[in-house]
Amino acid sequence: MFHSLVEIFNSCLVTWFHWVHDWGYIGVIILMAMESSIFPVPSELVIPPAAILASQGGNMSFTGVVIAGTIGSWIGAAITYWVALAIGRPIVMRYGRYFLMPPAKVESAERFMHRYEAGGIFFARLLPVLRHLISIPAGIIRMDFLKFSNLTIAGSLIWCWVLAALGDKVGKTLSPTQLEALKTGKGVDISALINAVKHEALWIMVAIGVVCVLYFVAMRLSSAKKA
Repeated sequence: MFHSLVEIFNSCLVTWFHWVHDWGYIGVIILMAMESSIFPVPSELVIPPAAILASQGGNMSFTGVVIAGTIGSWIGAAITYWVALAIGRPIVMRYGRYFLMPPAKVESAERFMHRYEAGGIFFARLLPVLRHLISIPAGIIRMDFLKFSNLTIAGSLIWCWVLAALGDKVGKTLSPTQLEALKTGKGVDISALINAVKHEALWIMVAIGVVCVLYFVAMRLSSAKKA
């Protein structure tokens, strides 16, 4: 069972990579829109490979990858926002489990939203799981869409830039043989690619974590002062 799931996941990764390779910016936008909605597409496995390809020249650039990723993130988040606003909380809580949104996760996103207010939308774009869930409570409470969009775009822009920087750095360390394997899909070692990105990502993830912690501490102190 586990082996079959791993094979399916690796097959999805190869497919996603080919979307990026063959469709360019459109592939990045589609995949990032999926990542920001209910589909389990990891942004960490979309933007870095796109940036790796961009680092070798061709039809994409570093800036283009960041912009395409940000646009896709906003599209997915906006669709989720309007769907949540239209159907309301009861339906989301009742049927969300069938779309990878169990009540526990939705409630966690709601608590995060209420606790950290508008700034939570921005920082949620930098945090796993919350990235694709935070749009739901924003839609349910009918948050101003322009404010929601601005915060989503700002957070997504930073996140996409970070991931693109990682991909660009990894791309410059790959050999011509490895790059050709990635482009053709033959001999692609997905686990090696993931490990390479994770290794380069460590210090940046730590920095993002520190910023988020400082923000949350500031919010807690502010709340205590108001009380």
